[in-house]
Amino acid sequence: MRLTKQVKQVIILLAFVFPAIIFYSVFVLTPTFGGVWYSLTNWNGLNPTYKLVGFSNYIEALTDDPYFLDSIWFTLKYVIFMVVLANSLAIVLAVLIETQKRGKVWFRTIFFMPNMISLIIGGFMWMFIFTKVLPYIAEHTIFHFLDQSWIGDPRFSFYTILILSLWSGVGYLMVIYIAALQGVPQQMREAAAIDGANGIQTFMNITLPMIYPAITIGLFVTLNNSFKVFEAVYALTGGGPGRSTQVIALNIYEEAFRLSSRYGYASAKAMILFMIVFIVTLIQLWIMKRREVEA
Repeated sequence: MRLTKQVKQVIILLAFVFPAIIFYSVFVLTPTFGGVWYSLTNWNGLNPTYKLVGFSNYIEALTDDPYFLDSIWFTLKYVIFMVVLANSLAIVLAVLIETQKRGKVWFRTIFFMPNMISLIIGGFMWMFIFTKVLPYIAEHTIFHFLDQSWIGDPRFSFYTILILSLWSGVGYLMVIYIAALQGVPQQMREAAAIDGANGIQTFMNITLPMIYPAITIGLFVTLNNSFKVFEAVYALTGGGPGRSTQVIALNIYEEAFRLSSRYGYASAKAMILFMIVFIVTLIQLWIMKRREVEA
């Protein structure tokens, strides 16, 4: 039986895709479905035997675990600040760089470089800045207000995490917005200028609506990364002082591997985090897609 040309093409495509499907199934799908199953058990991560406990892990996490509930609220606070500040700063930087006639490549490189550094290493770098550099500056200059317990004081520790995250993540978003700005026709801007529109009016009425798809991507990336933040908190504050800066991912990690070894219970928390991210992302995409159509 001779194979047709289309069947041969399908077989060739499947041959190329099959290894990726295997890796995706082994390293993504299997742990995901395994996590769903273990979230319904009391497995401790070590014993080969465990009991099925149904949804009791979920009920306990949402009703009888104040540390987990606190981590949810802290994470939501962090997400709100990151989504607003990271995208706003990235858009501002992208616009400023694109208006420059010289040095665009250097500016892009400088602002993107922190994204290439591991957040763990960046956390240690910023810990040195907050604990050594700023106190030294405060002692030898007139900027005495810099002499604060940036890491050890709950009033400031949240902002240290925010600074580290913005320093690391804004450059990546900036590149997305630069690409979007380069796709805005220059003729439209020139026509707006001829009609008497100033720079702000041109940006708000022409540039901003045309980069809505990029804003959708930026919001999606920021939401996803912010809900799953771990390295920045782990490297900089470790969730402290106390548990004042503990995010959901760090709470799950400590539940599974450090404090109680309740792997099944930690899996239930991970599923709750997944549902939160999934629902918030769907709402965000629905809102932004409507804005894109209206624009």
